[in-house]
Amino acid sequence: MTDDWGIDAVDLDAYLARVGLPKREPSEAALRELTQAHVGAIPFENVDVVLGQHQGISLDVVTAKLVGRRRGGYCYEQSGLFAAVLERLGYTVHRLAARVQPRRPGPYTHMTLVVEVGGRSFLADVGFGAGIFVPMPLADGEVVDQAGWPHRLVRRDSWWTLQKQLSDGWEDLLDFRVDDMHPLDYEVFHHYTSTHPKSPFTGRLVLMTLEPGRFRKLLGRELTVENPDGTSETTEIAPDDLDATLKDFGIELTSDELRRLQEIY
Repeated sequence: MTDDWGIDAVDLDAYLARVGLPKREPSEAALRELTQAHVGAIPFENVDVVLGQHQGISLDVVTAKLVGRRRGGYCYEQSGLFAAVLERLGYTVHRLAARVQPRRPGPYTHMTLVVEVGGRSFLADVGFGAGIFVPMPLADGEVVDQAGWPHRLVRRDSWWTLQKQLSDGWEDLLDFRVDDMHPLDYEVFHHYTSTHPKSPFTGRLVLMTLEPGRFRKLLGRELTVENPDGTSETTEIAPDDLDATLKDFGIELTSDELRRLQEIY
């Protein structure tokens, strides 16, 4: 039930102003437009986790951070906010768990969404920093352009695998099935992801943005810009350049936060 998620904590008008869109009735076109606007406006980032100051993933906290302070966040913040917005707008949303990099495998802790509209279901994962720009229909093998990179969903029994096309074939990005989670599930996932030493988000800075024809990621000190043709460029970001880099990603910290981040960077 939507009441379990406290979706009224989201200031819908402020969110729409944040992403630069008017309120629209649910439709496939509106879902696509809103997904693109969210990804374009709100960066993927884990600054608060690295600083040890993360305040949790309740919707009031997330709204204050991502909308009020115009910061970014990671999957539980991004998708939690987006799910609440979609439900406030009249969409049916399934909050799911996924396993990132299933061939390794990664932990089953990623938050993703499946949205129902117009009699169809779509993967709408605004919290997957590595490349979902438009909703993916849950259709086995259908290829969808994601800002210049071909993606598809492949069905294996009750599981779906999101894949990205590379020069040497298809890379598995994440596995999921349509099995609704509960708020406490994500609290457990978030606790692991934000505190465990083996989490990919506790020991280094992770920033990501996606726009048509360009994917940028800062992992630790390495800033990489990737292009759809397979070319990329990597540079090292020194602590003195961190403030400018963060602002380029759309992230502005307080002077105290920046100082502390530079000290451990």
